[in-house]
Amino acid sequence: MANLNKVQLIGNVTRDPEIKYTPKGSAVLDLGLAINRFYSSDNGEKREETTYVDVTLWGRQAEVAAQYCKKGRSIYIEGRLQLDSWDDKTSGQKRTRLRVVGENMQLLGPRPGGGNSEMPPEEEMSPSRASSRPLTHSKGVPSPASLPVQSDDEEDDIPF
Repeated sequence: MANLNKVQLIGNVTRDPEIKYTPKGSAVLDLGLAINRFYSSDNGEKREETTYVDVTLWGRQAEVAAQYCKKGRSIYIEGRLQLDSWDDKTSGQKRTRLRVVGENMQLLGPRPGGGNSEMPPEEEMSPSRASSRPLTHSKGVPSPASLPVQSDDEEDDIPF
């Protein structure tokens, strides 16, 4: 039987993140994400529902998020679900929490309060994916930098 554990989320950062490092030096960052859902009730009343999700980022993704993610920033997260379980020391009960382990991240929109600040280059956010993709515009059209260059002294054999 096939299995799939994939999550895609777009939401707003709920608090300024703090980066931590493991004893071996790996960066880890816990991020709160608020995802809004707008819908109409049975009587036509417009409603809003907010879901809060805990996201964990590792390595370079964690470092970039620590630098650029502030409270209120829109962000896209792609990752997988992970179930954490532990024994509560105060009550002795078994506790569980579902979280998202982020495998890819993209910052959306301008920085809050940053005016016309530039976004970080895509290579900083996901070096493994950025280097394997051709350069394209947002509509999927190749950018001029990714097209082959033809020198002026080469003539095309086009019959018109």
